[in-house]
Amino acid sequence: MDKSVKVYSTPTCPWCIRTKQFLKDNNIIFQDVDVSSNHSATEEMIQKTGQMGVPVLDIGGEIIIGFDKEKIKQALGL
Repeated sequence: MDKSVKVYSTPTCPWCIRTKQFLKDNNIIFQDVDVSSNHSATEEMIQKTGQMGVPVLDIGGEIIIGFDKEKIKQALGL
């Protein structure tokens, strides 16, 4: 798997936790970006999506909003 995976999340968001656990369960290496403490990451996420909701996944440039397991699997080729 050569796509880079970035997860925009917050520590208190239950869907973010599920998303990251799903990636870990599938041995996907990802960069976790905490938008609650990183203002520039928040701006970056809003620029990519036009909204504030988390989790947001950036899988090789493909943006997935929310924990959409099927879309995530498709983007990762699982």
